[in-house]
Amino acid sequence: MVIRSMKVNCKVTSRFAHYVITSQVLNNADRAQEVAFEVEIPKTAFISDFAITADRNAFVGNIKDKVTAWKQYRKAAISGENAGLVRASGRTMEQFTIHFTIGPRSRATFHLTYEEVLKRTLGQYNIVLKVKPQQLVQHFEIDVDIFEPQGISKLDARASFLSQDLAHTIKKSFSGRKGHVLFHPTVRQQQSCPTCPTSLWDGDFTVTYDVNRDKICDLLVANNHFAHFLAPQNLTNLNKNLVFVIDISGSMQGQKVKQTKEALLRILGDMRPDDHFDLVLFGSQVQSWKGSLVQATAANLQAARDFVQRFSVAGATNLNGGLLRGIDTLNRAQEAVPALRNHASILIMLTDGEPTEGETDRAQIRKNIRNAIRGRYPLYNLGFGDRVDFNFLDAMSMENNGRAQRIYEDRDATQQLKGFYNQVATPLLMDVELRYPQDTVAAVTQHWHKQFYEGSEIVVAGRVADHQLGSFKADVRARGGREFQTTCAVDQEEMKRLLRERGHVLENHLERLWAYLTIQELLAKRMKVEGEEKADLSAQALKMSLDYQFVTPLTSMTISGMVDQDGLRPTIDKPSEGMELVGPRRIYMLPAWQPSPTHASPLGQQLPDQVTGVDTDPHFIVHVPQKELTLCFNINEEPGTILNLVQDPDTGFSVNGQLVGDQAGHGVTYFGRLGIANPSTGFQLEVTPENISLSSGSGGPVFSWADQAVLQQDEVVVTINRKRSLVVSVGDGGTFQVVLHRVWKGSAAHQNFLGFYVLDSHRMSVRTHGLLGQFLHPFEVEVSSVHPGSDPAKPDATMVVKNHQLTVTRGMQRDYSRDPRHGAEVACWFVHNSGAGLIDGLHTDYIVPDIF
Repeated sequence: MVIRSMKVNCKVTSRFAHYVITSQVLNNADRAQEVAFEVEIPKTAFISDFAITADRNAFVGNIKDKVTAWKQYRKAAISGENAGLVRASGRTMEQFTIHFTIGPRSRATFHLTYEEVLKRTLGQYNIVLKVKPQQLVQHFEIDVDIFEPQGISKLDARASFLSQDLAHTIKKSFSGRKGHVLFHPTVRQQQSCPTCPTSLWDGDFTVTYDVNRDKICDLLVANNHFAHFLAPQNLTNLNKNLVFVIDISGSMQGQKVKQTKEALLRILGDMRPDDHFDLVLFGSQVQSWKGSLVQATAANLQAARDFVQRFSVAGATNLNGGLLRGIDTLNRAQEAVPALRNHASILIMLTDGEPTEGETDRAQIRKNIRNAIRGRYPLYNLGFGDRVDFNFLDAMSMENNGRAQRIYEDRDATQQLKGFYNQVATPLLMDVELRYPQDTVAAVTQHWHKQFYEGSEIVVAGRVADHQLGSFKADVRARGGREFQTTCAVDQEEMKRLLRERGHVLENHLERLWAYLTIQELLAKRMKVEGEEKADLSAQALKMSLDYQFVTPLTSMTISGMVDQDGLRPTIDKPSEGMELVGPRRIYMLPAWQPSPTHASPLGQQLPDQVTGVDTDPHFIVHVPQKELTLCFNINEEPGTILNLVQDPDTGFSVNGQLVGDQAGHGVTYFGRLGIANPSTGFQLEVTPENISLSSGSGGPVFSWADQAVLQQDEVVVTINRKRSLVVSVGDGGTFQVVLHRVWKGSAAHQNFLGFYVLDSHRMSVRTHGLLGQFLHPFEVEVSSVHPGSDPAKPDATMVVKNHQLTVTRGMQRDYSRDPRHGAEVACWFVHNSGAGLIDGLHTDYIVPDIF
């Protein structure tokens, strides 16, 4: 199989980048062969088009909402068609992969289009293209065309895979508004040695540039859409009030705490004399270095360095307590010293795990932090490693005017931490507001920002109301070293010249820039809300994703086509790691199986009518088939408690559940969060009544209960049954069901919650334990001497189990494994006092510190 050509064309207009990757592959053999088309694209990009052409056949990608795409794919799969997938690849990229069979002596051409808005970081825009051809390519080309109305001030390009003597093969130039980069190496230049038949190129091709900042702001309007760019220069740096909140729990031991200390020492070395700061550490307990802000004098900085070098790690993770201590430090300083109110206050928190001490309920933590900060300054959360709940950190940052960033466990973690700090180290403005006359704008993206930092840029886009182009303008107000105020107006003559020069491309890119930013903001906002508001935001984002044909977390692309006589057929890439059918941008694959409403297992056998599980508030139901008995007991614990339900020590497979309280305040608890893990494959599944989060060791995507999907990683298969349940099947383990309960009119519950059932456990080891796991294999139990109890309708009996003689009471529970809304009544013998005597030990022995 020969790659005849590989072309990457990138066209940038006013920060909006449009990429087209085209690759032509030739099969010289006399038999059909399979080829993999693999490219890496930025995680922030949206795929907007994909097609394969082969002889007279065309396979075209169609973007649909997730449900429609799934139904279309399932229909196609029955007739033998398949599709491709996108999966995470590294820190900032995702890999798009599709396998395709090319007939003998035939060729195929792949076309992939994706788009993104370039973000200015540390004074420049970055275009990153991954280069890994794996063979010599007869025609290899990267062509980057940049058009910036403000004019280009600098442009550079470099390739990490090129030796110094080949750097001249990158041609770059810029003049006025236009910049151009061309990389067109010959086959000889691609060879790592004169006789090598392949290319060893594997790295990044990076183009960096910036624009002129002669004007304070730049306002473009075309085709009733506008883009407003603000990055004022020559402003006075603001002093900072800075508090670092650092996780020192036991999991930070080793390289992580060493790198954190190195980064803190470097950051302390960069602080300005008029900055004020403090350090807060949290493990099981919370401690402060000073407990108040101190000025960054030489003596204080040295004392802080000594403190950083001395502290050690231990204990659990009191994240809520640490953050509240840091917030209190900033709030008290602003109240006590009026001059500090003119400083830019910043809170930076670093953690490598989930809250396990103090307040552990994520919703309550977010509420606590929101109420304490009250919009006064930004919170930046740094998640160190792959065991953090990054969605939780991100949502908490966003609702407090900040953002979260993942810090990867690697040799350069110190540089990652310092690199993040550099982005916020020099605040220039606070409370930046870009105002547009109300009657001139039909839609607008976020136009208020808490802080503006040196080297960054504020971008606002929107739609101009009909017939309002003539009066359209923008007023900008902010607080800085002095009051900042300016008015930006559209230069109509300049716009005419720009349109003549760039034409339809400028109009199209401005509109798609607005659509891209709007979708990103809607997706971010839906992370922070629930219920109807979340549904409304999702509907808006879905509509725009479909209108502009972007593959987003709410849409999917299906790829279909006809199979011809030469055997042309798109097939599936099954990654060695990661989840099939998951993530914000996925293209569906044929499922291995799908359970039926009658509990058909993946092996085809009919599972028993009665199953062992836990549901409602919470009632544990234990089915003893060899005795035709059902036992039940309750567990009464505080909201936030995490209980171990199943643990197989032979495989490491585990299921843990976290309790949540009844919103009506009745003191009732339910399972509001489940963690299912299979360490042998790196599989982790976190389930809440809102989301289903999958991970394979380096973070993973999130599904909603509105999705219908079948997911597979190695031996684990997860089936999501829309708005009802999900089923997890572990190859050499068991089959489990999670049932979704939502509050509905007339329901007794006042809280969304989850039920958990064991459908099949015969393959699990005999050492399996946990509140449910200990009952998955036969055990001896006898019930006798039935006699009237205190309630005439509920007789008592004597039960002998595990060398205990217990008095049990006849009662009724409901099994929701078949019908999540109504359930089915199950008669059982109720064991009092949280299952004492039935379960091994005490119920408190099953409390664990972490969902995984």
